[in-house]
Amino acid sequence: MTIGRHLLFDFGGPVLYSPFELRDRAAASMGVDVDELSGGPFDAADDRWCRRLDGTISERDYWAQEAARFDLDVPGYMAHFYEPSGDHLTRPESVALVDEVLAAGRRVGLLTNDLTAFHPVEWQAPISVLRRFDPLVDLSHTGHLKPDPRAYRLGIEAMGVDPGEIVYVDDHVDKADAGREAGLVAIWFDVTDPAASLARARVALAG
Repeated sequence: MTIGRHLLFDFGGPVLYSPFELRDRAAASMGVDVDELSGGPFDAADDRWCRRLDGTISERDYWAQEAARFDLDVPGYMAHFYEPSGDHLTRPESVALVDEVLAAGRRVGLLTNDLTAFHPVEWQAPISVLRRFDPLVDLSHTGHLKPDPRAYRLGIEAMGVDPGEIVYVDDHVDKADAGREAGLVAIWFDVTDPAASLARARVALAG
């Protein structure tokens, strides 16, 4: 495949496995039944997830409410899914695409809302793919979170190329749509079908 465009990834979902895919791991850590944890896109009966999708609540609100069910804050809750840290938490197929785009001489960046908001800096060190993103734009403490248009402007400026030359991949439909409105070639990453999602990204990267 000829790669003609640059790649800008969201992190949680497209690169890092989503919490919904790690429920067994978290349930064992917390000592609860797996059915007590949110199913999100894997559970049509998850009313809170439906409210996240229709914009009634934000992604941060969603996870704060989920964590509060167990008397935890969001970082404490996420630790049950993502500790210990390491490359086993990232999708090999997405990492392979990162390497392929880099090998083609194109840029690969990261535009994430919550990297340090959800995960401490020491957790990030063992995740080797994080060292391959340039730029790495973490919006955790900027005051401009996706889908705010200002968040995408920060990502585009950091990439240093025309937005139409950037394939942006995000696992939230509203954030992918906002990226498209910002001029990016936006791909929605469906965590229930990663292979098809990455195939769409590959087609877009070919330009």
